[in-house]
Amino acid sequence: MGSNFVILLLLSLLFSATFEQQQQASGLARFRAERAALLQLRSSLGLRAKEWPIKFNPCVNWVGILCQNGSVVGINISGFKRTRVGSRNPQFAVDSLVNLTNLISFNASRLALPGSIPDGLGFQLQKLQVLDLRFCQISGSIPSSVGNLSNLNQLYLSDNTLTGTIPSELGQLSRLSVLDLSRNTLTGTIPSSFGSLVNLSSLDMSLNYLSGVVPESFGNLPNLQFLNLSGNSLSSSIPTQLGNITTLFVLDLTSNSFTGILPLEFRGLTSLQRLIIGKNMFSGNLSGDMFTSQSKLQSLVLDHNNFTGNLPDEIWSLPSLSFVDVSVNNFTGSLLNLDLNGNLSNFTSGVLNISHNMFYGSITPVLRRFISVDLSYNYLQGKVPDYAHGAVSLNRNCLRNTTIQRTVQECATFYSSKGLSFDNFGLPNGTLPLPRGGHKSNTKWIILAAVLGGVGLIILLAIIVLLVVVCCRKRRATSPRGTGVGPAPTAAVPPPPGAALDLSNLGDSFTYQQILAATGDFSPANFIKHGHSGDLFRGVLEGGIPVVIKRFDAAEKEDRFMVELDFFSKVSHSRLVPLLGHCLENENGKFLIYQYMPNGDLSGSLYRINDQDDDSLQSLDWITRLKIALGAAEILSFLHHECTPPLVHRDVQASSILLDDKYEVRLGSLSEVCVQEGDSQSNRFTRLLRLPQTSEQGASGVATATCAYDVYCFGKVLLELVTGKMGISASNDPTTKELLDGILPYINIYDKELVTNIVDPSLIIDEDLLEEVWAMAVVARSCLNPKPARRPLMRYIFKALENPLKVVREESGSSARLRTPSSRGSWNAALFSSWRQSSVDVAAGAGPSSLKRSGTSGSQSGSGGHNGGGDHSSSNRKQSKDVFPEPLDAQDEERSNKGY
Repeated sequence: MGSNFVILLLLSLLFSATFEQQQQASGLARFRAERAALLQLRSSLGLRAKEWPIKFNPCVNWVGILCQNGSVVGINISGFKRTRVGSRNPQFAVDSLVNLTNLISFNASRLALPGSIPDGLGFQLQKLQVLDLRFCQISGSIPSSVGNLSNLNQLYLSDNTLTGTIPSELGQLSRLSVLDLSRNTLTGTIPSSFGSLVNLSSLDMSLNYLSGVVPESFGNLPNLQFLNLSGNSLSSSIPTQLGNITTLFVLDLTSNSFTGILPLEFRGLTSLQRLIIGKNMFSGNLSGDMFTSQSKLQSLVLDHNNFTGNLPDEIWSLPSLSFVDVSVNNFTGSLLNLDLNGNLSNFTSGVLNISHNMFYGSITPVLRRFISVDLSYNYLQGKVPDYAHGAVSLNRNCLRNTTIQRTVQECATFYSSKGLSFDNFGLPNGTLPLPRGGHKSNTKWIILAAVLGGVGLIILLAIIVLLVVVCCRKRRATSPRGTGVGPAPTAAVPPPPGAALDLSNLGDSFTYQQILAATGDFSPANFIKHGHSGDLFRGVLEGGIPVVIKRFDAAEKEDRFMVELDFFSKVSHSRLVPLLGHCLENENGKFLIYQYMPNGDLSGSLYRINDQDDDSLQSLDWITRLKIALGAAEILSFLHHECTPPLVHRDVQASSILLDDKYEVRLGSLSEVCVQEGDSQSNRFTRLLRLPQTSEQGASGVATATCAYDVYCFGKVLLELVTGKMGISASNDPTTKELLDGILPYINIYDKELVTNIVDPSLIIDEDLLEEVWAMAVVARSCLNPKPARRPLMRYIFKALENPLKVVREESGSSARLRTPSSRGSWNAALFSSWRQSSVDVAAGAGPSSLKRSGTSGSQSGSGGHNGGGDHSSSNRKQSKDVFPEPLDAQDEERSNKGY
């Protein structure tokens, strides 16, 4: 008996050892097969050895590889760069994935995979749960075989150029929870089979070319939380079955062609937080019953539809609602008359936009519950209460004590058609209101004004004499300020023709033959572009020195040629493009030779082909963009504040901001530089006495010869850096307005999240960097104030960009200080006064922007502002004086108050 036991034990041990050896052999074989598959994938996609080194274990040393029990279960090659060879012919070559039988997740987002999705992909990866192919340059149609990935949980195909219809086979993915097909060129209808995706929680098909109707089967999606169908061509009415989705918290149907009324069944959307259905063709009245159960609703956007009737009172009792946009409809009725002790104690912030409707009656205290209000283009009448000033737009109403209102005839006709009485702007019936400023002055005020004027004239003369003496002494003792700054320019115009210039400090003198040799006889291959003052060519001097040569036409461009030479003779700064020399001997043309900038200008460097690793488009990272903005602000601040008199560039745009090999800014396009219009010694007296300018044009009628114009143009450059939209800074006035109307509503100092709607999608930024992006956007909007006198000084802008986080982390607790740009407060007072005014003044048609009051606090280190995140808070903060000191003298008054 004992011997039998021993034999069984030995056999058991032998079997166990054999099994372990078989397992090891099997595991080793699988490891070798998967490693071979990864090496094949590395080769077919052209991935670099830096991320996937061939001599190391993929499960241990390869970036983005996740293994379990020695088998590959996850591949993340998001944002990888290819080798030079691989970048020459990038393809969607992932055939080797078939050998990775345990693969659960494959993420290739932001890696260029031009071509169509392999048809066999759905048959190869049966265990795949996550497939992320966003921003991969994929074209072609979605293969129906994707519907065979039965375990798929998340499918991301957004931001490509997919075409064709959406295959109905996707409805077979019963485990799918996230489906993102947005920002493609898909056509056709939405498959009704999507009603079978019972586990779906997020569905985004926005910004395609889908047509037809929303399937009624969507009402069978019990777990759907996010539904975005905006930016398509969907039509007809909304199916009432959508009201069955009690879990839905975001419904976005913006920019389609939906018609009919909003279904009363929407009252079943008890979890709804955002209802966004603007820019459609909805009509009819809104039922108050629809909103009685939507206690979680935060945003209600119904703009640009054909709704009629009253705005239901039930809307105002929603405790979480903070954003209401019902503009451009046919709503009518009076505003809800609730005082501060009403039932809306929690409704104390946000945005209200009811502009371009037919609301009438008086303004009520309900407005005090909002930060930003737009009541323009209605028929409100009566006196404007004190609480309705500030961030409230009241244009084109029938109000008494404010400007830019409708005519008495318009108002009287409207109120008569409604059977209502009109107060005739507070005047007796039959009396037309006088134009503002047309009331007769009585005698005592005229006498008082004459006396004060005489006294003021005597005081002014005394100040003039005193300042002339002081300025004469200063001129004799003036020395250049700043490192590398030459003598301050004193002329507002180029030297007269024939005037001698000292060329000894203006680089080398070149012969015309040298210019021809450097440019290959001005070969078209060396042509760069047509500039404002001349054509630009690449060139190579003797010794292999690369240069850029500007050719001026002597007959037509001589003034600009002289302006630029005169400028270089009087001003020097490390951030000006270096002038290497000149050629003046040719009668038919003059030439200036500049140092070559390896990275060209900002317009060409924001996106460019990466020649070294990847032929796809490469975007500048955020740190570089901030560095460029700071450099441009530095040189403009120098021209505006360190030169006497101030100099205006007049051509600030992305193409004027040149970049050296380290992306340091060198300002070019200097032939338009001139002295600020009207900036003479007499204008110092105007600034000292704080006399407002009454015209946006200078004495010569040229509107652009002011520092405020440079600030405005620089604001457009900042928007290009934030949004990545090329051409904003070079746009003309009508185009600029259209661009700003689409961007500025998303820039708000109280809501960081809004700016994510306009941030360049190619930027990869974390939470801290997002705050810097937000800060730059805030600075840009301040620069773009339509009223030149309310734009911040360039030196304030420079300091703000040096410490961008302080722009959004240090909000003043004193609104009075913020309203006064010239008050002796910190830099925030100067910058945010412009912001506050721009919130009212910027493009009335630009639409609303969320003004949810929020902020951040935290420590700051370094001038770049890169530090750890802070906590979010709505508490007021004391202004910081560490970045911008208080103004020291009258020169801190805005140089830009004369307009452009």
